[in-house]
Amino acid sequence: MTTQSTLYDALVDLISDKVDAIHQSHDMVSVDVAPANLLTVAKQLRDEPSLRFDALIEVCGVDYSDYGRTYWRTTEATTGGYDRGVMEQSAGEQVVPWDKPRFAVAYILRSVCHNTVMRMRVYLSMDPPIVASVTGIWPVADWFEREAFDLFGIIFDGHPDLRRILTDYGFIGHPFRKDFPLIGHVELRYDEQSQRCVYEPVSIKPRVLVPKVIRQDSRHLPGHKSHAAKQGVTDE
Repeated sequence: MTTQSTLYDALVDLISDKVDAIHQSHDMVSVDVAPANLLTVAKQLRDEPSLRFDALIEVCGVDYSDYGRTYWRTTEATTGGYDRGVMEQSAGEQVVPWDKPRFAVAYILRSVCHNTVMRMRVYLSMDPPIVASVTGIWPVADWFEREAFDLFGIIFDGHPDLRRILTDYGFIGHPFRKDFPLIGHVELRYDEQSQRCVYEPVSIKPRVLVPKVIRQDSRHLPGHKSHAAKQGVTDE
């Protein structure tokens, strides 16, 4: 079985001149590829005998909007328990420096014969974000790319049938973008008169969700019927 360090060394020897960076992270080796080099690198990862990443197991979009401006510890507190809050930052201050584009596409690849997994990532600076489709290299990317297009608005150039796959064809916007409103833009209802489904502007007011709390009202005081029921006390 090929170890991470062996895979890292092989990637450095074979594709370091075609990629922007090679990282050895906690769980897998990652490479950052420019959009122009994506197909060239992907083919080499699949066909090179010492790599043989013949299985594409995931394609996902990423929205790095506002990345690094956070009220939660993210990089150093994965095992630090439940309390992950940090002190409030001043306006515009970043906890984690970030100078890369807003959108990216991540590809998770597996080599069956070498029993290795790696990640390939492409940052997209275009508006709208566009990247070449890898369906000609890994046909299984078909529905993965449609999902990223539907949820993030990432366009995969050369895809044979780039349509929405999770939302309705008349859906407005891309719900996994961080600036997409929680209540959406429109709502769907069945109209009795026209006997069809129609879209209308959202009728509910946007609000920020807050945790539920137990209020100290009469229901929680001794002697109240609801309090007695919680304590297992009955009138019998």
